[in-house]
Amino acid sequence: MTIDLFEPAEPAAAQRYVDVALPLPVRRAFTYALPSELASRVALGSRVAVPFSSRKLPGIVTRIDTTPAEGVSPRPIAGVLEDEPLFDPELLALLVEAADYYLHPIGEVLRAAAPALRAEAVRALRASGFLESATELPGARVATRSVLVVRLVPDAERPARLGPRQRQLLALLESRGEVTLEELADHLKEPRAIVRSLEQKGLVHTESREITADPFFRDPVASDAPPEPTSAQRAAIDALVGALRASQPATFLLHGVTGSGKTEVYLRAIAEARAQRKGALLLVPEIALTPQLVGRFRARFGDSIAVLHSALTEKERAVAWRALRSGAVTLAIGARSAIFAPVRDLGIIVVDEEHDPSYKQEEGFRYQARDLAILRAHRAGAVCVLGSATPSLESWSLAREGRHRLLTLDARPGARALPPVEIVDLARHAKGPSGDRRISAPLHRAIEQTLAAGDQAVLFLNRRGFSPSLRCEACGELETCPACSVPLTEHRRAGLVRCHYCDYAAPIGTTCRACGQPALEPLGLGTEKLEEVLAHTFAPARVARLDRDTATGASIEDVLDRVRRREIDLLVGTQMVTKGHDLPGVTLVGVILADQSLAFPDFRAAERTFQLLTQVAGRAGRGERPGRVIVQTYQPHHFAIRAAAKHDFLGFAESELEDRRELGYSPYGRLVAVRIDHGDPDRARAAAELIVAHARAHELSKSGRVEVLGPAPAPIERLRGRWRFRLMLRARERPPLRRVAQSVIARIDEGVLGARASVDVDPVSML
Repeated sequence: MTIDLFEPAEPAAAQRYVDVALPLPVRRAFTYALPSELASRVALGSRVAVPFSSRKLPGIVTRIDTTPAEGVSPRPIAGVLEDEPLFDPELLALLVEAADYYLHPIGEVLRAAAPALRAEAVRALRASGFLESATELPGARVATRSVLVVRLVPDAERPARLGPRQRQLLALLESRGEVTLEELADHLKEPRAIVRSLEQKGLVHTESREITADPFFRDPVASDAPPEPTSAQRAAIDALVGALRASQPATFLLHGVTGSGKTEVYLRAIAEARAQRKGALLLVPEIALTPQLVGRFRARFGDSIAVLHSALTEKERAVAWRALRSGAVTLAIGARSAIFAPVRDLGIIVVDEEHDPSYKQEEGFRYQARDLAILRAHRAGAVCVLGSATPSLESWSLAREGRHRLLTLDARPGARALPPVEIVDLARHAKGPSGDRRISAPLHRAIEQTLAAGDQAVLFLNRRGFSPSLRCEACGELETCPACSVPLTEHRRAGLVRCHYCDYAAPIGTTCRACGQPALEPLGLGTEKLEEVLAHTFAPARVARLDRDTATGASIEDVLDRVRRREIDLLVGTQMVTKGHDLPGVTLVGVILADQSLAFPDFRAAERTFQLLTQVAGRAGRGERPGRVIVQTYQPHHFAIRAAAKHDFLGFAESELEDRRELGYSPYGRLVAVRIDHGDPDRARAAAELIVAHARAHELSKSGRVEVLGPAPAPIERLRGRWRFRLMLRARERPPLRRVAQSVIARIDEGVLGARASVDVDPVSML
């Protein structure tokens, strides 16, 4: 071999390594060698296929150029599943931090955040090769349609002479950011010719875009023009626009009474972000309950919106994901999991009804979407807006401390006032003419007056079914679920008794399972029975029901549309009717039993009661006619009920926060819940005691800096055939709490007598 002494040989390239997070319940990533031929195609966030044991798994690259453990020779990755990284660096960093904060395996966090990798992609990998693109596999076609999108050319110099229709189109683009050609037809005659003329002048440009067909887009929506904001709305809009233009991260708490126009503030702020060519993300508590809200955003911004919801197929979800990741779509709307949507150049995140407990994921990766929204906005240099008429006390406390900027909308637009609230003491009022004492005489008279005036009413009862339980008159036993320690609910129309926790169902029996006597008696009132009583008592009034038994998907909006068209006189519902719906014809809201939620074994019971009552009361008087609210309760002097009746959030918050401070609960204390379950009650208890002993042995627990509370049987002691115990770690400061929680997790990972155990950081549900 000849070596040229004047041209030194190039040194061999150093071997590179990557850390890959796999979709497994393990709390670490795995190191693999990166073959030189794949190095140019692998970046942070890339989805790759790797050998693991005797199989191949998809994983996400979380680090490049790591150093393998001494004496370990990592195996090479098998291939790259997509040409572009699945997560950009900003979103990947958020997910890694979230996995660390919530003490959850990183691979499972990444799997929860991304569209599922189709099984065909993994099966197609060969032992000696790899699949270049999982997205190119044959599959079901996604229904799409092509639209022409018109945008302003930034910083283009405008000629002095422009026609009135040209100026009108440019003004529309300035307020909207972009408009589809079909939307322009609602504003201008022959819009195509106007667009073509402006395009020739270099003022606008057009692009063809594929829009995913979706149930939320089934009906056309007429474009709207922004209304003139109130002075309070203008102040809030100016503050948000100023923060967006400053390009600095900021978190705002928008506290606006029900019907005060928070959505218009969201729309104006998002319009500003889009005008800056930045992306936007809107989180809502339950996307299935907000088609009217989606309609408002379509009317303002057109159909170039990704609506992320459970009705999407896996393929449709992947199409929406890629459209957002590529920047073809810049506005995403969805429930809590949409916080992981890959919106490009994120400028603003809005969390509507930020107090809603559904933002907390209760299974698997137990994250709080509201808190991740704040973190993501901070990482992206974006603005985060938390909106609510009844803010969570955690958010309110941060606003009082100045860590969130407080914006206030304290009145409804125009002359519309908040409805007066009358409290009815059920212990003192006799039952009305209906014969059911849960419909008191004052409520009965109010319903009659409402119907006589041609108005509508909403009756709120947070119990679905005909009867919440069945009791034997002979022996007194309740009919309970065979797998859970909860009573079975009677659903008379379906002819079933059902468990609302495990979904066990059986035909309605006539005899008691305990004693065999034919003496079963319905106890209590559910929405199905209330609907029946109202239909009989107020005939020929048209009565409808909105709860989980009657409303799924599009049928929810069908019921609400019928209310708006005045085809329904009385609407009975659970908390589904409290979710921000705008029903202009409703002038009466009746709360059948206001103190139900106060009975929950939860330190947030008073807060949730206040929020529910305030939100449902806000459905009244949103149209031209004034509204009224009647709240029935057995606890008329409870401070949460009295504060809700006065629409007094400040008074409620001050009282409740003082109680929380004394007891060391959130926001003044930090909590980690540990839940243990086993098919055998003794093994479940023993496992819980083992974890408690381990936690109490920790030096931070012995010093008193971290309290260990429990173990105790869970409020629902048996669920789906498994016995449940829980314990709580509590501390004033987060660092010591975290160290004890990490020690508990390490003990759980070693095994706890065959029981299942999970850790929930910042728990919301105490059940």
